[in-house]
Order: sequence, then C-alpha cells, then structure tokens
Amino acid sequence: MSSSATAASLALTPGVFSARHILLTAALTAVLTLVAAATLRVRGADLAVTTVLAFAATWLLRRAANLPQLNDDGLPGFSANDVLSPVVTWVALALFSDIQGHSPGTPIRRARAAAALLAFAVNVLTI
Repeated sequence: MSSSATAASLALTPGVFSARHILLTAALTAVLTLVAAATLRVRGADLAVTTVLAFAATWLLRRAANLPQLNDDGLPGFSANDVLSPVVTWVALALFSDIQGHSPGTPIRRARAAAALLAFAVNVLTI
C-alpha cells in the first residue's frame, strides 16, 4: 500500500486525526507562541527557533501518537496526547535554552512556559 493510500485510510479511521488537522493545530500553536514570545521580548534567532520548535513539537507528537487509544479522552475533555503536548513542547524548548546557555529569568525561559501552556490549550480546544 502506498504512503498516500495509508495516509488516506488513517484519516478515515475513527479516533485518528487527518494530517491537515494536525498541521493546522501545530501552525496555530506556533503562531500563538510567536505572539507570546514577541510580547515577552524574545528577539531574533531565539524568537524564530522558539516558534519553529513549538510547531515541531506539536506536529511530531500529534503525528507520531495519532492513535485512537491516545486520542480518546481518558478524562472528560482531555486525551493522553492533550496532556503530553505541553511536556513535549517544554522539553524541546528547554533543550534549546540549555544548549544556548540562557540564564534563568531571561525572556526565552518565560516564553518556554507560555509555549507549553499554549500547546496544551490549543491541543485541548482544536483536537
């Protein structure tokens, strides 16, 4: 079976989200993260990387774990993927921040917290 046929059959599987839906969810997370990080005075390359990592973390989690068991709401309104979304975002941004040597209290560290909260909210509300 070709990859496009597999993707099409997954989109029709109950409890599985389409690649387009996941892409739009990741894009919304990235846009909101960009706005929050800019508001918190993250600038230049740090702003771009923060935005890209928020997108990548959301997209990767939702694509890799796009299974009915992980998408079903274990708690009313919250799936395992919803709960994991801020964790994956936080870890991705923490790794970047630590590799870059950002000190505590810098804008990018605050933007990491905002991105994690936004990832959670977007995942709960859109998926």
